[in-house]
Amino acid sequence: MPQIDYFFTTLSPYAYLAGQRLEEIATRHGAGITYKPMDIMSLFPRTGGTKPSERHPSRMDYRAQELPRQAKKAGMALNLRPAFWPTNAAPSSYAIIAAQKAGGGDVGALVHAILRATWAEEKDIADDEVIRAALSEAGFDPNLANSGLLVGAEQYAANLEEAVGLGVFGSPFYIVDGTEKFWGQDRLEDLDLFLSGKL
Repeated sequence: MPQIDYFFTTLSPYAYLAGQRLEEIATRHGAGITYKPMDIMSLFPRTGGTKPSERHPSRMDYRAQELPRQAKKAGMALNLRPAFWPTNAAPSSYAIIAAQKAGGGDVGALVHAILRATWAEEKDIADDEVIRAALSEAGFDPNLANSGLLVGAEQYAANLEEAVGLGVFGSPFYIVDGTEKFWGQDRLEDLDLFLSGKL
């Protein structure tokens, strides 16, 4: 069975625009997914990237055009300038890690609910109640927002180190069986073709 390691940040508009296409692809090919939220702001300087606040205006102007185009293409609502962005990604990331470990719900739905909260619903994903609501929506115990803090913090740090070691440099980033890499929600079609044996 193919295994997909999914590295992402809960701050990423591109991870949001991926929707649940990764989960659909994995189901189609019988692949497993391990969700690996990471600290993107710590990743950027270690892998040659630049934080959005430090990027050249021409790059930010392009981003302001590209995101709405991609949202329209995907048929998804998008607020280009969310009220609560950037925010602290750690609490939502810890909750995802704890939920994945606990089981019993839909991790893909949880990830999407958290991303949607920022990019379409004007909610602060650092807020405990927002995280608890997302956990409940995805079929998890909302108390994981509290109980998973220690294990979440340790795994969050480990995910960053693993990402750097594997050559991850952005979000979303998909790695199949530890070797084949796909960067960006616009490469999900290529991931699908690869799992089909066509790439």
